[in-house]
Amino acid sequence: MRMAELSTRSRTPVATIKFYQRENLLAGGERSGPNQALYAESHLERIRLIRGLTEVGGLSVAAVRRVLEAIDSERSLPETFEIAQHSVSATIDASAVSAEALARVDALTAGWHVSAANPGRLAAARVVDTFAEVGQTDARGWFDRYAAAALLAAEADIDELDARVDRAAKGETVVVGTVLGDKLFSGLRRAAQEHIAALRYGVPPEAAPEPAPGSAPDHTP
Repeated sequence: MRMAELSTRSRTPVATIKFYQRENLLAGGERSGPNQALYAESHLERIRLIRGLTEVGGLSVAAVRRVLEAIDSERSLPETFEIAQHSVSATIDASAVSAEALARVDALTAGWHVSAANPGRLAAARVVDTFAEVGQTDARGWFDRYAAAALLAAEADIDELDARVDRAAKGETVVVGTVLGDKLFSGLRRAAQEHIAALRYGVPPEAAPEPAPGSAPDHTP
């Protein structure tokens, strides 16, 4: 397909596609003449992936470049996971996290194979510190249940990964699952919170419809 068709099918402006090429996120097309190139379905798929990682996943261009390089490489899956995790995680100085919070996270993840520098470990410890600072206590096994839910989610990630056949597909699933999986889990958690709150405290009454413009208010008792 030509650039115009690639733009139409991907719903991406030509200028944006050319930007992806300049930033080494998207390979060039096959030259078919002066100032002309043909693009394959693989280009369309890559554009959709880039947009998903940036627009939904919230990754920067630099982070997308790193994860795409990991997808296209022959790196091991654990290495690819490490790159994906660091790409979606804020950089945290371990010295800024209390030893007590790190110990609490390590107790929550006892038996797990987690490196000391894992960004999730540090992020969780910082959150534990913040919980303490704002006076929130773990009265009903809050943190333990989050850890159990995280383990279930991680097992789902790896089960999906095992369903892919070749290295490229596995690498892409690692990245997409890590980046977009965070967004999916967060969205489902919010929906679940509304559901459980409704079960325990009752469904809130429907908001009264607003009167149509120009109509007189109803004062019927």
